Amino acid sequence: MKINVLVGCVTIWCAPLLLACGVAPNQYAKWVLSTNEASASHAVIALRAFGPIGLEALFQTHQELIAKHDNADPQWLCLRAAIDAVGAQRDCYVSRLFWHTNFDQAQAEARQTGKPILSLRLLGNLDEELSCANSRFFRATLYANEQVSEYLRKHFVLHWKSVRPVPRITINFGDGRSIERTITGNSIHYVLDANGAVVDALPGLYGAPAFLAALSAAEPIALQTAKLDGARRGTLLESYHLNRLKEINRQWSSDLAQARVAIVPITAVAAAVPPNARPNAAAAMPLAVGKGLVERPMLRALAPQREALQRSVNEQDWDKIAALHSNDVALDARALSLMRTKKSPAATVSAWGSELTFRQMLRTLEQSIAEDTVRNEYLFHATIHEWLATPKETYGVDSLNSRVYTELFLTPESDPWLGLAPQNAFSALDNDGLKIRTETHSRAALP
Repeated sequence: MKINVLVGCVTIWCAPLLLACGVAPNQYAKWVLSTNEASASHAVIALRAFGPIGLEALFQTHQELIAKHDNADPQWLCLRAAIDAVGAQRDCYVSRLFWHTNFDQAQAEARQTGKPILSLRLLGNLDEELSCANSRFFRATLYANEQVSEYLRKHFVLHWKSVRPVPRITINFGDGRSIERTITGNSIHYVLDANGAVVDALPGLYGAPAFLAALSAAEPIALQTAKLDGARRGTLLESYHLNRLKEINRQWSSDLAQARVAIVPITAVAAAVPPNARPNAAAAMPLAVGKGLVERPMLRALAPQREALQRSVNEQDWDKIAALHSNDVALDARALSLMRTKKSPAATVSAWGSELTFRQMLRTLEQSIAEDTVRNEYLFHATIHEWLATPKETYGVDSLNSRVYTELFLTPESDPWLGLAPQNAFSALDNDGLKIRTETHSRAALP
């Protein structure tokens, strides 16, 4: 059965109105498996309007069917589609997370509950299989993680917004076989207080333990800033981000020492630091935040040197540093189960060829996540801390996101081709093979 979700219909619904009609969420949860497509779609819209309560009703009502999640069962496929539509996330049956796609509604819930907001920006849509690669790994390795899922449900109001469609590529082998993939694109989680103001941002993919640690550090700050005025809020955020920078510098220096990475001497920033300074002294310098205005500029002045040091680290060095953080990427049983299901609908070991093949794939994936984690923390997250530690700069989430995608992810809004059609390269194709379809197709979406 196909569930049809009508654009805009859900905006006229609200949970109190639905309850006033005398229909409980659990009743709607039963109707999502109706053979009448209109009734099933109506039930999905109603459950979406109930918010997290509506999603939980699906899990309570269909526990047995969810536990089996047999892709050969048409009822399961229908239920899975309903869960994804209500939660607004692909593979929501594993994560159990409810995502707002309307920011005003997310902010209203945040103000009502006092929780901060975790706002994801991505290419494509989180409720589609082919969203950008990072967001797919979020679903498989982060949101599927039991601890991450529980923490997000208890501590945050969740929201996502598509920055732009994700580029796709299809390779047709001409014999009935094809491969479809997405190319380029990055994602970022923004921690916002209940007023929607930026507190922190986690760029790209992190291992689950590292992701939880970063959110645990930002959450209490978001709870405080929601209750502060502009000046006091700015002071608290400056202190927080300078402290986080200090900790990143300390950890970076420790990793370099443990990995025995030889750093290329820095000459390009001689004006910023004394010529006789040790190259890695900036990373290790223990500057406390509360010592006044003198030390704050000192810590920020280290940024160019740290960036130069990071550029001098080669791929083999990054591998060594990533190996020090293997504990930050452990995949739990729920994530592994979803991975098996992704590879084979039957979720059998034989689909991988052998258990050894699966374990080899798993080691490669964990190594990749570990490297992503350290690169994102030391390169991107440190830069974001520097931006947010400057009281003179004020960012809304949209303006900060624009800067992130332009300067960090290198996919600016001004480039409609996302760097895939460089002007200085000759392709020997008419119009460089670029085609623009004039008609547009809107996707049915729920707020």
